[in-house]
Amino acid sequence: MAKQLLYGDTARASILKGVNQLADAVKATLGPKGRNAILDKKFGAPTITKDGVTVAKEVELKNPYENMGAQLVREVASKTSDTAGDGTTTATVLAQAIFREGAKNITAGANPMEIKRGIDKAVEAVTAELKKLSKPCQNKTEISQVGTISANNDKTIGDLIAEAMEKVGKDGVITVEEAKSMTTSLDVVEGMQFDRGYISPYFVTNAERMECSVEEPLILINEKKISSMKDL
Repeated sequence: MAKQLLYGDTARASILKGVNQLADAVKATLGPKGRNAILDKKFGAPTITKDGVTVAKEVELKNPYENMGAQLVREVASKTSDTAGDGTTTATVLAQAIFREGAKNITAGANPMEIKRGIDKAVEAVTAELKKLSKPCQNKTEISQVGTISANNDKTIGDLIAEAMEKVGKDGVITVEEAKSMTTSLDVVEGMQFDRGYISPYFVTNAERMECSVEEPLILINEKKISSMKDL
């Protein structure tokens, strides 16, 4: 398929249009008073979310050049999610503003590389100032407040996150799984856990949660594969 090449203001305008379309959809979810977005799914019910990166991942534009701009900002949201776990909407809004103002200055005659160097210096200055202003969470209440905001103002989830952090510490591992029941619960696993289940439902000790719980079991460690009882 033949490639179409765009240069200068025409290329920047097309990319900026895509950046704006994605950012405008994502920015509605910004902050504790942000609004929800409804995402259509090919199968099943629509998804309601207030998570910026989730909205960003659903945006696909028909125009290929506008879509490139949207994908650039989507990458910003995804990397922010992978690195920090939150703040994806803020990162998207910042990316939109930086690109918009950068394109405006280039059109006015500024050197693109000088603008890039200026942005790098500004990032260093802002990061240093933010570190001075940042306030680490000191207690369970503050952790619960942060968790509640990240969970779309769900205080139950926020309290569970705070309780989990209190039990496992800041360096502990916390995983989230979809429950088989209608209740939200917290389970603390001591020691090592292997992602394997029971081979027969007859091992189940808790029929309501379909779990097999055994206190102080004997464990056999074998270097070879066991295919049947005869192998033992």
